Amino acid sequence: MLLLFIRERLAWLGLFAFILAILNLLFTLDIGLESISIGYVNISLLVSFTFFFVWRYIVEVGKLKDFLGNMESYLDEIHKNRLALSPFQEVYFRKMGAIFDEKKVELNQAKVQLQEYSDGLLAWVHEVKAPLTAINLMLEHVEDLELRRKLENEWLRLHLLVDQQLHQTRLHSIEKDNYLTEVELKPIIYKEIRAMQAWCIEQGVGFDVDELTETVLTDSKWLAFIVRQILSNAIKYSPVDSEIIIWTEVDATEAILLHIKDIGIGIPLEDLPRIFQKSYTGTIGRESTQSTGMGLYLAYNVAQKLGIRIHVQSKVGEGSLFTLRFPLQNAYAKLTGR
Repeated sequence: MLLLFIRERLAWLGLFAFILAILNLLFTLDIGLESISIGYVNISLLVSFTFFFVWRYIVEVGKLKDFLGNMESYLDEIHKNRLALSPFQEVYFRKMGAIFDEKKVELNQAKVQLQEYSDGLLAWVHEVKAPLTAINLMLEHVEDLELRRKLENEWLRLHLLVDQQLHQTRLHSIEKDNYLTEVELKPIIYKEIRAMQAWCIEQGVGFDVDELTETVLTDSKWLAFIVRQILSNAIKYSPVDSEIIIWTEVDATEAILLHIKDIGIGIPLEDLPRIFQKSYTGTIGRESTQSTGMGLYLAYNVAQKLGIRIHVQSKVGEGSLFTLRFPLQNAYAKLTGR
């Protein structure tokens, strides 16, 4: 801060040095000033200027730090003419206050527009779900089994996209839309597997599921969404006649781990740090038009808000292992207390 103050007051220093040089020149050239000590005058001026410089540094830097720490209150005081300012400072601060007010109005307008867009999108998603449900019921009356299977598969893909959009719209308000309770893992896993049955049959993918007797404290709806995104990725990139293995274990800290492993094409090492980034499809995803780069991004963000950690191990050609680590009881207490 001192160097910044010195740079800001270089004009002062330059003027003082110029005046000192003029005085010394006059003392040297003017015979009438021979009886006066030049050194005494220089020291007096230097000491006086140093005290003045230090005083202004303490006052101005103190005001600056206070202003930066309490900017809004300072602007309010300026508006009410309660703060003693120099004419230039008043012009600067009033201009800053006007800019702040303008940006606040723009920010509020943007928030209103975003909320309206979010509400409209949410309403649209709910409207789309009604015909999707009707189509699913009508598919049961299609007699051609092969045609029905293909239609069910396409319906499932459309349903997953709508579901992604629904949860993306609700993500910013997840704190208001979650309910932490004791949840059994088994019913959630089996429900998601049954929902993707048509897709699994088409892909030739089966499941090897452990007993899954564990119970975790979480939100069942959002947990189902996380599992859905991981399972859909596993099915999408698994080879024909392969299995997806699901099991649980308890780690050394007594936290419950849910593992979902496929033997698909795997994720390249250079893509692993970025697979949870928004719209990142990766090297393999670019080869498929079905990849949106949103599934894992949404799953990761939901998991973060629920205190669940997602860890990924993968190797090209050997498949991927996704692990959900559920937080311990004390960590859940922090979640419920937010």
